[in-house]
Amino acid sequence: MRAAVRGATAPLVILGAGYAGVTLAQRVWQRTKGGLPIILVDQSPLHVLRTELYEIGEMASARGDSRWSLPLEEIFDRTNVRHQQGRVLAIDLAHRRLELDTVGIKFGTLAICLGNQPAYYGVEGAREHAHQVYGLEGARRLAGAIREAERASVHLQGERRPRFVVIGGGATGTELAGDIATTDWSGLTSPGARSPEVVLITGALPFLPGLPASVQRHAREQLQGAGVMLLEGINTTRVEPRSVFLEDGSKLTADLVVWAAGVEAPALVRALPVAHGKGGRIAVNPTLEVPGFPGVFAVGDVAEVVDPTTRMPVPQTAQAAIAEARAAADNLVALRANASLHPFVYRERASILALGPKRGAVTVGGVTLWGRPVSWLKRTIEREYVRSLRRGEPSQLL
Repeated sequence: MRAAVRGATAPLVILGAGYAGVTLAQRVWQRTKGGLPIILVDQSPLHVLRTELYEIGEMASARGDSRWSLPLEEIFDRTNVRHQQGRVLAIDLAHRRLELDTVGIKFGTLAICLGNQPAYYGVEGAREHAHQVYGLEGARRLAGAIREAERASVHLQGERRPRFVVIGGGATGTELAGDIATTDWSGLTSPGARSPEVVLITGALPFLPGLPASVQRHAREQLQGAGVMLLEGINTTRVEPRSVFLEDGSKLTADLVVWAAGVEAPALVRALPVAHGKGGRIAVNPTLEVPGFPGVFAVGDVAEVVDPTTRMPVPQTAQAAIAEARAAADNLVALRANASLHPFVYRERASILALGPKRGAVTVGGVTLWGRPVSWLKRTIEREYVRSLRRGEPSQLL
């Protein structure tokens, strides 16, 4: 079957236009000089910058989506990458066929880059009553809800302030809590609007798992300095429209709840007849191919990639997704040329956590920095990434 894959003339189909999908499409096009048909499937015409969706204060003050997304047409206008808009309904790996809500597609090689979705772990009411920032629509709704709650805060009785509860002590929840707590809401909404009480429920897992201890320590100190209340070591059992219930029987009132407690692979991916890892992610082999299906790759948040040195899963970050996409693209090109495939080796350049415009922590080469330089560094990396997309060149900072 390998020989058939190497000689295939059917297109490379890439499912998902996130960090992994867009990077992979660009690199294959660059490596093949347009000699391989590439179809990029996504139900949106936009590439969303998901790592920036926690910037709720910025979103609440801005108009339009240009700060958080780029049109795919603009990214690929000088390439042979064709965007097929549609929602994926079925993936038939055995017959190498896809069904979209708009069309059916036969593929020669395939890259599954469908990202992730919130995982609610059976917590009652979380899906129905909590906001989330794992997509542009969700982040927009959260920004609007906070803006309205802040405008209404001028009418609160006594000394009460609006209380926003963020559930989840990973990078998303931590950055979100820091951003909400440090935003000047009275300047964005109404004079006299009251700064919110922000509560971060980290759950039973360690705070910021997987990040260096120095980043964890500085993040905790800076959150507390911003007035964020941390509730560590306890899980949420139920969410209601204005309440959060904890496993010790206690209850927190809340004007607004945000769920950032974890992610899982989409249901379509979890249903595939392949080996799965944590959260339904596809357990790939070292070359990022799906075992048993030559020429089919899983990349980014949808894949469980094990570091051969540490035997630990590669983190689910944009930095890792981009690195995986480059490796998968090179292996896809190697397949076409009857060359050997190479295992993916992940080398993390930095661990960055932004906690508002003047707060954050970063570890680079074993050195930890914190404060204003961190937010500047993260914004610099994000802007350089966007510029690289527009140039059609790989980012020099990721």
